Amino acid sequence: MTLDALQKTVKNETGVLLYFSGEHCNVCHALRPKFTEAFDTHFPLVKQIFLDAHENPEISAHFQVFSVPTMIVYLQGQEFAREGRAVSLHQLVEKLSRPYNIMTEV
Repeated sequence: MTLDALQKTVKNETGVLLYFSGEHCNVCHALRPKFTEAFDTHFPLVKQIFLDAHENPEISAHFQVFSVPTMIVYLQGQEFAREGRAVSLHQLVEKLSRPYNIMTEV
């Protein structure tokens, strides 16, 4: 994915989770399935994008990602949450639930 394409996705989607990881990061590999499950369950309209920070240095620099794992959540094109390393998935789900539900109500 190019930086331009990623920026367009962030701008045009209801919500986007950017999950930056690294090939040799055990924490990254342990957290990813938990994030996938939580977002599939609680935030199905949030597009999940997984990036290797080392393979995508231009994108990582643009989003100011200097350590992995780093998770950035965008809602309606605006950065809403940024978590890194010792992230509490439960707290992130709580933080996102209300605004997500407001955005997606019919």
